Amino acid sequence: MESTKIEQNKRNEERSAFIATLGFPLLVIAGGVIGFAAPNVVAPISGWTTWLLGIVMFGMGLTLTGKDFVFVAKKPLPVVIGVVAQFVIMPLAAVVLTWALRLPPEVAAGVILVGCAPGGTSSNVVSYLARGDVALSVTMTSVSTLLAPLLTPLLTLWLAGEHMDVSAGPMALSILKMVVLPVGLGLLVRFLAPKFVEKLLPALPGVSVTAIAMIVAIVVAGSRDKLAQAGLIVLIAVILHNTLGYVLGYLTGKITGQSEATSRTMAVEVGMQNSGMAATLATAYLSPLAALPGAVFSVWHNLSGAVLALIFRAKDKKNW
Repeated sequence: MESTKIEQNKRNEERSAFIATLGFPLLVIAGGVIGFAAPNVVAPISGWTTWLLGIVMFGMGLTLTGKDFVFVAKKPLPVVIGVVAQFVIMPLAAVVLTWALRLPPEVAAGVILVGCAPGGTSSNVVSYLARGDVALSVTMTSVSTLLAPLLTPLLTLWLAGEHMDVSAGPMALSILKMVVLPVGLGLLVRFLAPKFVEKLLPALPGVSVTAIAMIVAIVVAGSRDKLAQAGLIVLIAVILHNTLGYVLGYLTGKITGQSEATSRTMAVEVGMQNSGMAATLATAYLSPLAALPGAVFSVWHNLSGAVLALIFRAKDKKNW
C-alpha cells in the first residue's frame, strides 16, 4: 500500500515537471509575441533586463543547499569533466556554426555569447525527467555559474571579438552583479530562513519563467525591425547549436567512462545554456540583434529538453 502511494506521488511529480517544462516555452513565446506585436507595451520595462535576470538567479540561489557543494568533494571527476565540456563544446560549436552558416556579424556574436554562457537554470528539471543524476546537474549548473564572470567574458572576447567589439571587463562586472551576487544572496537567505524558503520553493519556477519571458519580450521588441530578416537563420543556428550540445555532451560522458545517468546529465547540462543571461549581456554590450539568439534559445531548449527526456525514457523501456 505504501509503495503504491510512493509510486503515485512519483508519477504526479513527474507529470507536474513535464507540464512545467512544456508550459515554460509557451509563456516565453507569449512574451516574444507581445514584444513583436506591441513594442510600446514593453517599452516602459526596456531597462529591466538586468534586474529580471537577478530575480532568476536569486531564485536559483534559494534552491541550493550545502549538499550541492559537498557533491564536488565527493565526486569531483564528473563535475570537472562536465564543466570543462560545458565551456569547451558549446563555444567551439558556436564558432563552427557561425562559419558554416555564414551568419551576419551581430548574429554570430550573439550565438557565440550563448555558447559561452553557463548551464541553464531549467536543466535540473530536464535531468530529473531524463532519469539523469540530478545532484550532479545541480552542482554542474552552480559551478559553471560561479565560473561565468571569468570564463564567459574571456571566451566571448576571444571568439566573438572579430565580429563585434566586446567589453570583457564591464561584462564580467555585470555577471558578478546580476548572476553571482543574487545567487549568493539566495544561498544566504536559504541558510538563515530555511523553513520560510521551503514554502516559497513551489512558486519559484513560475516566477523565474515569468522573468525570462519578460526578458524575451524586451529583446524581441528591441530587434523587431530586423527579426523578419534574421529570424529563420537564428532559429536554424539555435536548433543546431542546442542539438550539438546534447549529442557531444552525452558522448563526452560515455567516452570518459561515466555511467548512463551521468552521461545523460552531461548531455542536458552541455546542451542547455543560461540563454537569459546571454540575451541580457548582448542587449547591454553588443546589440539588440545579437540578443536575438539568446531569446530564441530560451524558448527552444525547454522544448527540446522535454523531447530529449522522452527519448531517454523510451530507451529505458526498450531495455527492459
